[in-house]
Amino acid sequence: MSNFDVIIIGAGPGGYVAAIRAGQLGLKTAIIERENLGGICLNWGCIPTKALLRSAEIYNHMKHAKNYGLTADKFDFDLQAIVKRSRDVSKQLSSGVAMLLKKNKVEVLNGVGSLLGGGKVELNQDGKKTVLEGKHIIVATGARARVIPGFEPDGKFVWTYREALVPTEMPKKLLVMGSGAIGIEFASFYNSLGAETTVVELMDRVMPVEDEEISTMAKKSFEKQGLKILTSTKVLGIKKNANDVTVTLEDAKGVKSEITVDKVISAVGIVANIENIGLEKTKAKVENGRIVVDEYLKTAEAGVYAIGDVVAGPWLAHKASHEAIICIEKIAGQNPHPLDKSKIPGCTYANPQVASVGLTEKKAKELGIEIKVGRFPFIGNGKAIALGEPEGLVKTIFNAKTGELLGAHMIGAEVTEMIQGYVIAMGLETTEAELMHTVFAHPTLSEMMHESVLQAYGKAIHI
Repeated sequence: MSNFDVIIIGAGPGGYVAAIRAGQLGLKTAIIERENLGGICLNWGCIPTKALLRSAEIYNHMKHAKNYGLTADKFDFDLQAIVKRSRDVSKQLSSGVAMLLKKNKVEVLNGVGSLLGGGKVELNQDGKKTVLEGKHIIVATGARARVIPGFEPDGKFVWTYREALVPTEMPKKLLVMGSGAIGIEFASFYNSLGAETTVVELMDRVMPVEDEEISTMAKKSFEKQGLKILTSTKVLGIKKNANDVTVTLEDAKGVKSEITVDKVISAVGIVANIENIGLEKTKAKVENGRIVVDEYLKTAEAGVYAIGDVVAGPWLAHKASHEAIICIEKIAGQNPHPLDKSKIPGCTYANPQVASVGLTEKKAKELGIEIKVGRFPFIGNGKAIALGEPEGLVKTIFNAKTGELLGAHMIGAEVTEMIQGYVIAMGLETTEAELMHTVFAHPTLSEMMHESVLQAYGKAIHI
């Protein structure tokens, strides 16, 4: 029996970060992974989708070359080359994770891990079973795509993110179920490359977790690019034909309709991987499909912790990584700050990009907070116009009495890179005064962050 200070089950952005930090702190660490280092995020999620979207972005620029005084009359795309580049990016980063784990003396065990209780973990490597013992065990088994009965992925007509990442041919017509980040990113990619794309959303607006104003702007922008958006719409059923599928829809008024497409991408949420990992052999509790943990990620079972998509949301890679650090540092006897979920940014890498943190305008009002709201449009920013990206908005929400920054919401070019400025500001408990006195470089897109703050207090210069 092998003994460790820490055993981690799952090597995604939660698990591998926990392993590296444990190694840095001198803890004897093992990490168990059944598939690829880096987990879904690195191999089948965050990273490869961004590689695909980058190809689509450049292709879009080529289509509008004349707007920049350039000539590009003959150009096309090679779908297989786009997919290969995406896979190569993931492979490169997965190899990098392997090097980091080795550097930090983490023992990597390929196989399936499950809890046995009493500080023990069973490692199953193609039928060969070994028992490991750990003072601390971290469950970081992640999540998988939610499957709706009747819409089970078949690899041919119905895709999840996995199939959508490695298409062998471009669908002429596509239907995407769900307008969250995953659905919208795939819709944006396929639409950019010429697929006639329809997005179906059960809620009354696209990207329903975002601020309503941003959501409305996103819908207009997507539709301008040719995306068809159907909100307040249910997907009732699917009929597979010889070469395509017919999907039955129902709108808010109960009116039914049919649409025939080549492929359907199901992006209707995720389900935690908590089955067959031995939870029933421990005192760990599960509520609403997620493992219950305290502020330091401890479960009800002594010495067992859980991080990432197996615990309460938001289900984001950067949240999992931060939980990993908190968990390991607490194990090592340090005193980390518990995670403040209100300060976790969310990003969608579609065209246009969307990024946000904190309270929406509607939520702040529902909480009874008196607010000041600032807005600054991309069309008022010199760098945005020079880039040929004049569509977008930066929106900030402040407590009118205290000046506390409550939330920030952005849509437009590169906003996923800018949102961190507001996240840092919120973390430092910055008020509007500090933001107003900050000097932003010119010409940059980030100047709009400054102007949005100024506008909330009637001091904007360029609007």
